[in-house]
Amino acid sequence: MLTKKEFKKATDFQTHLEEQLKDPEFKKYYDEFGTQLEVAYAILQLRKKAKLSQSELAKKIGTSQGNVARIESGNENVTVELLHRIAKATKRDLKIEFIIAR
Repeated sequence: MLTKKEFKKATDFQTHLEEQLKDPEFKKYYDEFGTQLEVAYAILQLRKKAKLSQSELAKKIGTSQGNVARIESGNENVTVELLHRIAKATKRDLKIEFIIAR
């Protein structure tokens, strides 16, 4: 369950994103990189909920703090194997699913 502060941040981000998506150039890049950014944001939130610093997570998954920072900023492609390590380090299960557009 989200706290009031977390809910406000999520709502503010959603409002900001909706506004940005009105710009055709932004939308083009968002459509190209949106999933990567969504994964990056999910990893950031997961790390914070686990109360781990970037350095602590890096140590648990066998990489550097700088690499975790790049992952969380969406500047690093992640493999399924890395996602499994992140899930294990944060005591979560990993579920990947394809959504069929209607």
